[in-house]
Amino acid sequence: MFLQIVTTLALLLAIANGAAIPSGLEQKSTPDGRIVGGTATSIEDHPWQVSVQKSGGHSCGGSIISNNIIVTAAHCLQPPVTASILKIRAGSNKRTYGGVLIEVAAFKVHEGYNSVTKVNDIGVLRLKTKLTFGSTIKAITMATATPAHGSAASITGWGKTSHDGSSSSELLFIDTKIVGRSQCSSSTYGYGSSIRETMICAAAANKDACQGDSGGPLVSGGQLVGVVSWGEQCALARYPGVFANVAELRDWVLQAQKTV
Repeated sequence: MFLQIVTTLALLLAIANGAAIPSGLEQKSTPDGRIVGGTATSIEDHPWQVSVQKSGGHSCGGSIISNNIIVTAAHCLQPPVTASILKIRAGSNKRTYGGVLIEVAAFKVHEGYNSVTKVNDIGVLRLKTKLTFGSTIKAITMATATPAHGSAASITGWGKTSHDGSSSSELLFIDTKIVGRSQCSSSTYGYGSSIRETMICAAAANKDACQGDSGGPLVSGGQLVGVVSWGEQCALARYPGVFANVAELRDWVLQAQKTV
């Protein structure tokens, strides 16, 4: 989804013209996120998690921040996506049944989202019907400060369990650790200058988000600190998962939810 067409065209043009492949376009995974190495978990433990569904099937993850607003990734909402084909499933650890299924009234994508650089990869959905909060459906607070390098974090989702594997039918969970932006762009890892100011990374050995997890939550200290965005395949040693940095984008979300 998210970069596949743009990336392919850019690579073909570069090759045809004898140019070097542009930084940041070297065989990136399709950015439907990326959960590998996860364990099954209960929705009661992650009640802010939702499945964003397109035309009746799971497409991306999302996080509840109020009774009618969901935060997800901008790349999950690119044309030809329209609100009329979107629904969210909340309150279930299954992506195909249970909980409640609610239609989306409208959505808004960050105006500065760039499908090549992946900056500002965030969007909000407004639901047609307000959620009823309870043990399986709750909002999560957005972080106001970026967590420190090395902070404990977690990721949840229904995405693929390996790069070439199948998606999970039930919600999976992994523990991970925050990799600060300066560390993620250092020579320790393989991304270099592809890591931009609105991004944060997270990594753990043999664990990662994967295709189908995009838009889902990166949580640290009980707060939403990131939105699953992109990465190089899934769980590769030198390539942490990359997330939209919620603390950096929080003001945009607060404004967007008033106008969406």
